[in-house]
Amino acid sequence: MIKRISLFIFIFGLCFACNNIERPKKPDNLIAKNKMIDILFDVFVFNAAKATEKKTLEKNNVTPDIYIYEKHQIDSLQFVMSNEYYAYDIKDYEGIIAKVEEKIKAKKAIYQKEIDLEEERRTKRLDSIKKIGDTIKPKKKLKAFKKN
Repeated sequence: MIKRISLFIFIFGLCFACNNIERPKKPDNLIAKNKMIDILFDVFVFNAAKATEKKTLEKNNVTPDIYIYEKHQIDSLQFVMSNEYYAYDIKDYEGIIAKVEEKIKAKKAIYQKEIDLEEERRTKRLDSIKKIGDTIKPKKKLKAFKKN
């Protein structure tokens, strides 16, 4: 995931390095940096979900772009213009991406703890079932009745 983000930043920076582009004008409805971090976090999460669970998203009629725009109460133009504005200054944008990475790592740690706890509960439950099974004595086989 971090390699993908680094590649994204590299390609994005390469695009700007190859062109003599003036700094974009600050949009009137510029998205605040903290909100931009939240939005980019959701974008990265949905990209990962599309890579692993695309059928599930389609089955539940989830369109990531629309979901993100509605969740954060923004539109696509506002997002593109704000992203372009922040991305112009690579150092600043790297800082935003670094905060997104921190947020991803924090969420991953939380979910990993939940997964570990659930696995521990499942193991204990299976162990207790096995112990109960070991204490139960098998019934003696009944002899088959003969037909007369």
